[in-house]
Amino acid sequence: MLSDDGKHLHVSEGDYLHLIEKLALKVHQSGWEFDTILCLARGGMRPGDILSRIFDRPLAIMSTSSYRADAGTVQGTLDIAHYITTPKGQIAGRVLLVDDLADTGHTLNAVVDRLKAKYDTIHEIRTAVLWVKGVSIFKPDYFVDYLPTNPWIHQPFEHYDRLRPADLARKWAV
Repeated sequence: MLSDDGKHLHVSEGDYLHLIEKLALKVHQSGWEFDTILCLARGGMRPGDILSRIFDRPLAIMSTSSYRADAGTVQGTLDIAHYITTPKGQIAGRVLLVDDLADTGHTLNAVVDRLKAKYDTIHEIRTAVLWVKGVSIFKPDYFVDYLPTNPWIHQPFEHYDRLRPADLARKWAV
């Protein structure tokens, strides 16, 4: 639910899963066939996993990180892994690159550039996200919601950013 001031978007777990299904439908309806899904960890892992199951395609993972400070709420320097983890040797063919959102767009832009420069086995890359913010410099091929007011998105699993094992021990103490 978008707040009245347009600065916060609160997403329930059910809504999150529905967004992933809508994204899958958009990709399917485009008629584009792809060989592998490459998700960006961490944000793209949940959508990537579900899309991999729906389309019955292998899931590759590339780790990226820029939101590390203050429990993941402050963007810093972008780090992109040098390697891709994939169950089928080297990533190749047509690749669907999946993340949760295009916030500024810098991560998707940098990753696409790196894939094109370093992986000549990739013949085509298309991108898919749940949300695109109005400030994004990158326009994904597939997305579900465009957010012109650039709200902070409160995803349903963010409470784990602050949860620690000691908290779980207290919660589940018998």
